[in-house]
Amino acid sequence: MSHLPDFQAHYSENYSSGVFNESPVSKGGSRFVPRLTVVGAGPGDPELLTIKAVNALKTADVVLYDALVNEVLLDYAPAIATRIYVGKRRGAKAYTQEEINERIVAYAKCCGHVVRLKGGDPFVFGRGLEELQFARQCGLETAYVPGISSATAGAGAAGIAVTLRGASRSFWTLTATTDSGELNPEIYTAAQTDATVVILMGLTKLEEIAAVFRAQGKSNLPVAVIQNASLVQQQEVFGTVENIVAQVEQSRIGSPAIIILGEVVRHRVPATEHLTLAELLQKARLATAEF
Repeated sequence: MSHLPDFQAHYSENYSSGVFNESPVSKGGSRFVPRLTVVGAGPGDPELLTIKAVNALKTADVVLYDALVNEVLLDYAPAIATRIYVGKRRGAKAYTQEEINERIVAYAKCCGHVVRLKGGDPFVFGRGLEELQFARQCGLETAYVPGISSATAGAGAAGIAVTLRGASRSFWTLTATTDSGELNPEIYTAAQTDATVVILMGLTKLEEIAAVFRAQGKSNLPVAVIQNASLVQQQEVFGTVENIVAQVEQSRIGSPAIIILGEVVRHRVPATEHLTLAELLQKARLATAEF
């Protein structure tokens, strides 16, 4: 979907020689200041995008977007804006993080406003701050637009509140792995608490996670695994620490998914009740609406 020439052929030499370090530059005969806006795209449902994020996209010259971004959101950018996929799925990367950083700066210097569109909230396991810091070091103006994180909205989409009076006074949000791919050691600490534990990017580590909680005597602790939270293709699997691995294997649920462990799962509002409530609210609005 890109309207720009090949990056390697046209930009790498200029970037390394410092051409892109001059600011402001000329675009179509006018002067502009290169800038980056790191934008959160939310958990998936396009209606969960913020107004501020929409306004940022409307002024984008280039949009660099990740795998978990709903591509419907790209329609908010001007028709002539360049749209470039830079995401990764199951370890397959379109670009390394270093290459993404360089492209942010290069496209901003040559084109103007770069919007870096990331799923969820860019500052929650999204490396958004790293990209923003790199851009600032290279002389770009920067801004951050928060997004709704799947850590809370993903749970809510399945009728689960991460905190609930009498059930949970706090919640932990953890990534499943370290940079080297090992199980996050903080999961061991979290398993010792009564807090709700929300684990992102952890489906491949589910068996290890369950073993950690079993070792703490929590075999009967409720667990939820939610795939594609907030989207029409959302799938949910519920069980306990003891049986959740088998439940997930049987359902063939896949990534992207979040894992929620805690008593709050026991108090969830089933999806059918969500729909019933929505219908009741709609009927109530129609009954009182003035046409």
